Amino acid sequence: MNTTVIGIFSPGIWRIPGLARLLPMPCRKLALRRAIPAEVGVIAVWGNRPSAAAAVARAREAGLPVIRLEEGFIRSPGPAAQGYPPLSLVVDDTGIYYDASRPSALETLIQDTPGNAALSAQAQEAMRLIVQGDLAKYNHAPPFDGAPAARAVLVVDQTQGDMSVTFGNASAASFRLMLEVARAENPDAEIWVKTHPDVLHGNKRGYLGDLPPDARLRPIAQDASPQSLLLHVARVYTVTSHYGFEALMAGKPVICFGQPWYAGWGLTDDRHPAAQALAARRGSAPLLALVSAAYLRYARYLNPQTNEPGTLFDVLEYLRLCRRHQLALRGTLWAPGLSFWKRSILKPFLATADNRLRFSRSPQAANACVVWGTAGEARWQAIAQARGMAIWRMEDGFLRSVGLGSDLHAPLSLVLDKRGIYYDASRASDLEVALNAVSLTPDQTARAERLRQRIVESGVSKYNAGTAWRLPGEARGRRVLLVPGQVSNDASLSGGTQHIQTVTALLRLVRARNPQAFIVFKPHPDVVAGNRAGEPDGKNALRWADCLATGADIADVLEQVDEVHTLTSLTGFEALLRHKAVFCYGMPFYAGWGLTHDEYACPRRTRRLTLDALIHTTLIDYPFYLHPTRKTPMSAEDAVMFLSASPIRRRAINARRKRLTPLVNKARHLIHAFLGAR
Repeated sequence: MNTTVIGIFSPGIWRIPGLARLLPMPCRKLALRRAIPAEVGVIAVWGNRPSAAAAVARAREAGLPVIRLEEGFIRSPGPAAQGYPPLSLVVDDTGIYYDASRPSALETLIQDTPGNAALSAQAQEAMRLIVQGDLAKYNHAPPFDGAPAARAVLVVDQTQGDMSVTFGNASAASFRLMLEVARAENPDAEIWVKTHPDVLHGNKRGYLGDLPPDARLRPIAQDASPQSLLLHVARVYTVTSHYGFEALMAGKPVICFGQPWYAGWGLTDDRHPAAQALAARRGSAPLLALVSAAYLRYARYLNPQTNEPGTLFDVLEYLRLCRRHQLALRGTLWAPGLSFWKRSILKPFLATADNRLRFSRSPQAANACVVWGTAGEARWQAIAQARGMAIWRMEDGFLRSVGLGSDLHAPLSLVLDKRGIYYDASRASDLEVALNAVSLTPDQTARAERLRQRIVESGVSKYNAGTAWRLPGEARGRRVLLVPGQVSNDASLSGGTQHIQTVTALLRLVRARNPQAFIVFKPHPDVVAGNRAGEPDGKNALRWADCLATGADIADVLEQVDEVHTLTSLTGFEALLRHKAVFCYGMPFYAGWGLTHDEYACPRRTRRLTLDALIHTTLIDYPFYLHPTRKTPMSAEDAVMFLSASPIRRRAINARRKRLTPLVNKARHLIHAFLGAR
């Protein structure tokens, strides 16, 4: 297409959010009763809908070509009826993919798929993410939780009026025949009939609403995610539903009674009377060619984080995050004992479209009691257990904010742990279990390394506060050790230390073991700000340390030291990201995996991990990240980008702002929370 401007008559198309960034060229709204401007070189319509007829007629009168738009095969977190805009669009200048009567741009792309190893690898990774991530066009449905069968086959119903049925050369008779054949070919299996979600919600009618009497017929009247349901069936019968292609990606045999876009390539068992003619036109193609053409080259994507043109992988990652957030927080949640400030912080993290969240202090009937760390667990555990509730613990994530939590800077990451909590080494946590089981793909390994590089290059840390720091000249020629301070009531000290339990004792021991080293002591920023108590103070610390890095940016300090010696501080993990030697005198979450020099062992930690495995599990898989203004899930990479771009980084930490800063931050956040709730 060499045109300058796309003309759009349809108000519905024009109202699509991000439309201009989903199209390959600028667009302009047109009116049917007015002349088409000279700058318009092509008219866009929505698929083969009858409502497009007037726009197509105007295009023909003007001698202009028509392009047909449709939603892509990976669309959004939820359906349009729930207000979710499309994150993908297909633009077809030949036909439209579901119209089997003529070629489409998708058909041509499949036939012309280049023998490109990189493209094939992308298609393979996309298929893995979709199948293993339980992703689909719409991603609101929970996993299938029905009773399994010894053997089952799936028959997929569709809605009456579905354009893919009409233009896939099928009819109501095709559905009746499909059901008859499925029953005849599988005499020893249950026949699961998948009802379309729009039928379940009462919006439309299906073709297989009235099933014949047969004990083997089982209607699946649950809006379940495709991949979770496909795990339970041996084969799939479909007319033209995209469910059939999702089944192909899952490795299931697929029998087609219509002519969908994925039929006729030698991948499906085609029962349509005109199957041979379609196969002769299309030829043969491997599954990866169809994935590559349909998902990587035919569809266009909007990056949900930037609202700019994006890639399939931008959208898949966003949908993975949304789905993970939704599924992790299902049911009714009771979060007692939280201040109004804390509630305003946690509500965007905990509330989803599918759950109920209650903050009342009085006991509530709920699936789970969500508490803040081990202190909240100690306060509410007995009450929750007496009512049969699970206890879920929340804490700040590892890439938290620009500024201290004790100054009431809102976090953009939190962790939710249903077993324990990452800093309590006395018992297993979700993080520890995940680290014991982690197995990265090459793409995940590469992603972890890219994330590590971004963090190091940008200087991002948990709090992103402090000023530039330079190592004193007298350290030249000596091994430089950093001992990070911790606050006295740090919960990780009670749950992660043994014989050495205070920073003072640690500093004394490090000096005794390293008499010639240059030791830097960095007081905890909460202590410097006057918000928390900590030991030792600066004067006492200099009995064993050579200098203090008070109020310094931790990223600056880490770049200039050789080793970090810590009890349980997150600074040890941040040092690992910079390939520094780390000595642990307690049992923080990153110890015991073969990456640190450990004073003690943890028998539960049985693996020897790579740094990439630790990074991916700890920073990508374990936390939830939420954009601070949009309140939508975001990736670890987006969190790093947001933190590194903040204009208030490297602000000095001191106690003089102690009284004002928390009040300002609280007021700012509560105003945002109030306005966002309106």
